[in-house]
Amino acid sequence: MTFTRIAVIGLGLLGGSVGLAVRESLPGSSTTGYDADPDVRQRAAERGLVDTVCDTAAEAVAGAELVVFCVPVGAMGAAAAKIAGELSPGAIVTDVGSSKAAVGEALRSALPGATVIPAHPVAGTERSGPDAGFASLFRHRWCILTPPSGTDQAAVARLSAFWEALGANVEIMDAAHHDLVLAVTSHIPHLIAYTIVGTASDLEEVTRGEVIKYSAGGFRDFTRIAASDPVMWRDVFLTNREAVLEMLGRFTEDLTALQRAIRNGDGDALFDLFTRTRDIRRSIVEQGQDDARPDFGRSDH
Repeated sequence: MTFTRIAVIGLGLLGGSVGLAVRESLPGSSTTGYDADPDVRQRAAERGLVDTVCDTAAEAVAGAELVVFCVPVGAMGAAAAKIAGELSPGAIVTDVGSSKAAVGEALRSALPGATVIPAHPVAGTERSGPDAGFASLFRHRWCILTPPSGTDQAAVARLSAFWEALGANVEIMDAAHHDLVLAVTSHIPHLIAYTIVGTASDLEEVTRGEVIKYSAGGFRDFTRIAASDPVMWRDVFLTNREAVLEMLGRFTEDLTALQRAIRNGDGDALFDLFTRTRDIRRSIVEQGQDDARPDFGRSDH
């Protein structure tokens, strides 16, 4: 089931973490890598993110049994086009993007006839670039595979085993359903974080220095999310626009109801909502998806 030759296209946080995790967890496998930015390629070589950093994407995928695209979702099609005709027979193509329907379509369009199994390891940090990756990023995190109808089940099983070897828990899901779920759990929270941090910085009555100096825990966590890679998140919202807009509409309705409760002094409605949401938080901690320690186990330094 193990892939002996793995190519990683894009050597930032996720690509670098894939390379480091393979080295740690699959010592019998060799890795090649490529990034469009020559400075990133140089730093990736210095850090040893993959065994061999190549000068072209075509060189990186030569002989590879698995190709993992770790570029922004809006760049997937163009990145895949660079290796069209260069894939080895039987090679599996996957990715790590946060939206799946559009990415799967882009990869299949650029690589007709290839075995394409989109994937989304639900893991990351606010940091980006070749210095951000680390081998344990995927441990005890979910990786969602969205194979299109008719995909060879042996290939799906092989890719599942790969992610499990890197420490992830694997789930199989329809691409459209994935995009709806992640719009709620990831994309809308990021949109809200970007908005509230932007609102705070635009307030004329409150200085920027005061926003920074008096940031309480809630706002501080918003700034952590809002520090995420702007290119990646721009592309996520554009490629998953339908699901995001659908969930944003639902959120807007709920926000309006909350606004009404505050205006009307409806303490019961507020208490009921806050009780339900606290239960969700407890369930997330119980499933090991976050840390129960104060401040989510993070330090201030």
